[in-house]
Amino acid sequence: MAAKVYRGSVRPHWIDEDHFWYRNDLAGGKREFLLVDAAAPSRKPAFDAVRLAASLTKLQGAKVDPDKLPIDNISIEAKTRSLVVLVGVKAYAVDAAYNLTEVKSDLGRSRAYRPGDGPRVSRSSTVETTLTFVNNSGSDARLFWIDTEGERHDYGTVAKDERREMHTYATHVWLVTGVGSGPIAVFQAGEAPELAVIGPVGPANGSPGRPRFRRSEESSPDGKWRVMVKDYNLYLTQQAGGGDRPLTQDGSATDRYEGPFVWSPDSTHLLAFKTIPEEEHNIYEVESSPKDQVQPKLHTIHYLKPGDQIAHTRPHMFDITASKEISVKDDLMPNPWSLNQTEWDPDSKRVTMLYNQRGHQVMRMISIDAATGAVTAPITEEAKTFIDYTNKVYLNRLPATHEAIWMSERDGWNHLYLYDTAAGKVENQITRGNWVVHAVDKVDAASRRIWFQAGGIVPGEDPYYIHHARINFDSTGLTLLTVGDGTHSFEYSPNGKFLVDTYSRVDMAPISVLRNAADGTKRLDLETGDISAVAAAGYQLPERFVAKGRDGITDIYGVICRPSTFDSSRKYPVVESIYAGPQGAFVPKAFGRTGGLQAMAELGFIVVQIDGMGTNFRSKAFHDACWKNLADAGFPDRILWIKAAAAKYPYMDLTRVGIYGTSAGGQNALGGLLLHGDFYKVGVSDSGCDDNRMDKIWWNEQWMGWPVGPEYAASSNVTYADRLSGKLLLMEGEMDTNVDPASTMQVVNALIKANKDFDLLVVPGAGHGVAGTPYGRRKLQDFLVRNLLGVEPRRQ
Repeated sequence: MAAKVYRGSVRPHWIDEDHFWYRNDLAGGKREFLLVDAAAPSRKPAFDAVRLAASLTKLQGAKVDPDKLPIDNISIEAKTRSLVVLVGVKAYAVDAAYNLTEVKSDLGRSRAYRPGDGPRVSRSSTVETTLTFVNNSGSDARLFWIDTEGERHDYGTVAKDERREMHTYATHVWLVTGVGSGPIAVFQAGEAPELAVIGPVGPANGSPGRPRFRRSEESSPDGKWRVMVKDYNLYLTQQAGGGDRPLTQDGSATDRYEGPFVWSPDSTHLLAFKTIPEEEHNIYEVESSPKDQVQPKLHTIHYLKPGDQIAHTRPHMFDITASKEISVKDDLMPNPWSLNQTEWDPDSKRVTMLYNQRGHQVMRMISIDAATGAVTAPITEEAKTFIDYTNKVYLNRLPATHEAIWMSERDGWNHLYLYDTAAGKVENQITRGNWVVHAVDKVDAASRRIWFQAGGIVPGEDPYYIHHARINFDSTGLTLLTVGDGTHSFEYSPNGKFLVDTYSRVDMAPISVLRNAADGTKRLDLETGDISAVAAAGYQLPERFVAKGRDGITDIYGVICRPSTFDSSRKYPVVESIYAGPQGAFVPKAFGRTGGLQAMAELGFIVVQIDGMGTNFRSKAFHDACWKNLADAGFPDRILWIKAAAAKYPYMDLTRVGIYGTSAGGQNALGGLLLHGDFYKVGVSDSGCDDNRMDKIWWNEQWMGWPVGPEYAASSNVTYADRLSGKLLLMEGEMDTNVDPASTMQVVNALIKANKDFDLLVVPGAGHGVAGTPYGRRKLQDFLVRNLLGVEPRRQ
């Protein structure tokens, strides 16, 4: 479908504060480049395509169509408006007479992020593009595609000085590592083809699972001192000479000093950390069919699970001038999951950090006085269930006014609060209402204004749709900056005066407009997506559907996809694509994001996807349904939703309901068969984290709590294996490093003991998400076709 949607995306390339260009890819391989003057406002061709085509014809010796210029990218200089175009991997300057001169240029070069600083997972996209990797690192490197769940997929070695072009999709993330060593860089593909130049860009700055620190500097700001770790202790070196001298002597292998090293701005104090290491918990995987040898390989993976001993880190303060340690008590941070966002006040009088207590029910902004070591907590957040630290934590310090902006769900909805950090109290609640803040885009301390993203802020719209808004610190002046019934994405101009707003729905093509960032008023219509070719091809647009949940009050949102051959006089099996992970909401909202659902529907199913209670970005009460109860998975809401849809559409046959999912969705799919076998008759569980005691520590303790209690067994699919009554296919990759494959095999063991019939597919060498491989996808589809449609799948 994506290839038949035109004018569906505006990606602004800002030339200066008021001007940008963007590219449209059109039907028949045509393309155009547009120049926008946001101040005027106006929109016109970025150059004379006919004259440029003539010059390219002369250069290449073959006729070039002005409507099909072989140009992937351009740049326009801000002052002179001189034009450079990228043809393949060569850049050409274009003068006023449209003469072409080859030039050296970074045009089309993808940004290289330090691992931990850049994007960590791919986002779903249908925009095809390429990344050309150029290995200038001085040694061989390895490529990994990072999927939407953070799983690595190995794409082999790029030799020193080699160039390799990789087909990918816009917003997809690629990790580059050394061969046998750690990460080098992260790249995210744009819509236009780009060069990804591999070179040394610095060390990682944290990990996606357990963020711990913000920054580390070995050298003091004034350049006089350097700190290092030797034999588990800290040593200080005077940069001008003088040798090393110990700052500490009590470090050991079991309680070691380490970074980050966070210097006060005036270089008089140093904050470092001392850590009792985490326990070693290895899992072992046998690669049955390695590519480089006949015999299997044993792989050992360090993998912490719920209840394991994690690293215990405490801050230590040092007065460099006096060459002594200042005692810091850790009473207010006794059991850290993480200590991060460490930051000194500009006057060097105190350092603050964010403390997340294990169990994720206590979060604090910790303040340490540099002179005395006294520890206070200007902000403390506590929850009876959990604090969603992966999505709903925001701390912005305002040291000039001794204030901070803090995010909290304390009133039942995710909102922003202004704190007086000197007095340790709330000045006022900044945002308020039965809607949620998703993210903060910008804070202007001078004007005391905040720009942010919100869901549910427009009455009557789908509460998952993102809008952008502005508000004052004192909660006045709430202004909606985006308008239109759909989910919005945007980009500000460099000066913050304008924004390009693109919005769409699963049943409405994208619309892009230029707006004033101050009040959201529209300045210029840019593009309206053209989906006429989609309709001509008989494609059925997804339907948004809403029904009441288990309480009879709460609206539950989902989508319905029908095959292009849909006939309302027929009866269709219903198949639910499920992922009930509490970290997010998963029903597609933007146009073009239902491709996987539609592909399944084309087999002859009505396919649905639903966000039940326990998923994210609604009220706190909605989210809390998952607390210590991942087995719930929103099933009471999902089943009512499907029944409500079938009551409206009798062609949905509820005697034939199937379900499938991967990872947490695999756990959910199997749970549907085991706990709701009267409704779901056929299921495919792929790479399921079927027992939360077996899965990675950070994800499971977030929702199931710590210490590990009886709730873990109560949510385990192993516990209910003897209840299986429907048709089940389990799929697992033997080299899954995301979810321990033993999680699936323990379910297999329980099913065998219960004398249950089921199918099992274990794929040699495969990682997480077997259904994402061509063979696994076919087996998933075949199983559903065979057991819901009652026919034998056709072979190509």
